[in-house]
Amino acid sequence: MSETLSMEALARALRGAGLAAEPAQYHGALCGVLCTRPAKEIDPLTILDEEREAAEADALPEASKTLHDLRETVAAELAEGGAGLTLLLPDDEGHSLEQRTRALAMWCDGFLFGIARSGSLDLDKASDEVREAISDITQFTRATIEGGDDLETEEGAYAELVEYLRVVVQLIHLECRNAPANAGPRMH
Repeated sequence: MSETLSMEALARALRGAGLAAEPAQYHGALCGVLCTRPAKEIDPLTILDEEREAAEADALPEASKTLHDLRETVAAELAEGGAGLTLLLPDDEGHSLEQRTRALAMWCDGFLFGIARSGSLDLDKASDEVREAISDITQFTRATIEGGDDLETEEGAYAELVEYLRVVVQLIHLECRNAPANAGPRMH
């Protein structure tokens, strides 16, 4: 991402659009939907299908632009492949490992929601790698930090999870985008 949107900027845009979503969950859902559908088919104001609160009229245009720009950026990162995808998660400056792990779990929850919402990933027809990745991401929605865990070890594990997610999201995107048009319409 050439100009990374901060979690705070995304939170402001979500509030400005009248959305109550957490930034990490929203970004995960956006990535999930973009794995299976072209960006032009996705309205970033309705990704989580939640009821929108009344947005302030003067904040909505800027918020909408920010969310549309994010959609285009993430779509480009996914299309680029490789190490191009940046997961929008809190940084380690000013955020505890517990906060970052909670955001990672929300990102995974959002991703699963987004990919399921699109309805075009048939796990029965997916590769073993994609099925395993979806299973792993499901497990990550329950990620926590246990009291007494070695912080250095947990920091390393967190970094590995983030890198693993970047790789498997690219794998899922590649497989979904290269699937035949007549592939099954449902995630099972």
